[in-house]
Amino acid sequence: MFNKVVFAVPVALLALSSSFAFAADEARSSINISATIPTKVFHAQPRDPNFGKDEKMAYNLVDGTLSPLRAVYDVKHTDGAVGAYVEGGPQPLFNGANNIPLTYTFNGKTLTAVSQEVVAEAEAKGGIAADLVIAAAKPTADQNGNYTATPVVVFDAIPTVP
Repeated sequence: MFNKVVFAVPVALLALSSSFAFAADEARSSINISATIPTKVFHAQPRDPNFGKDEKMAYNLVDGTLSPLRAVYDVKHTDGAVGAYVEGGPQPLFNGANNIPLTYTFNGKTLTAVSQEVVAEAEAKGGIAADLVIAAAKPTADQNGNYTATPVVVFDAIPTVP
């Protein structure tokens, strides 16, 4: 009996030490993958897939302005024009006490809370590249601190009316 116990302990230790050796040489990497494949009839999406994830408006110390955000969108609608609006209306930058107004323009047209045509049917049919620009009003002398905004720009397909 004693011989069996003496033999079983080193075998168990050997098995455990080999599993520890494998764990020490292991490296893992988590990869999150996503893909957005637009329809052939209608789409409006930024060319840069990271746009909107963590945008920053840089403050210019010389003239006291915030840099605008700009993104190129690929837009197509084979069955009509494309409209756009800012959900809930143009949202300002806000720090809990103060607002800094933001102006949203797409393809040169100012966006509001109401959908309006931003790409005509003739342009949309073949697809175009258009700029979304978000610009801040000049902050006043008492507006300092951290400001944020989380606007949602909505694009809608405007069907051709026969």
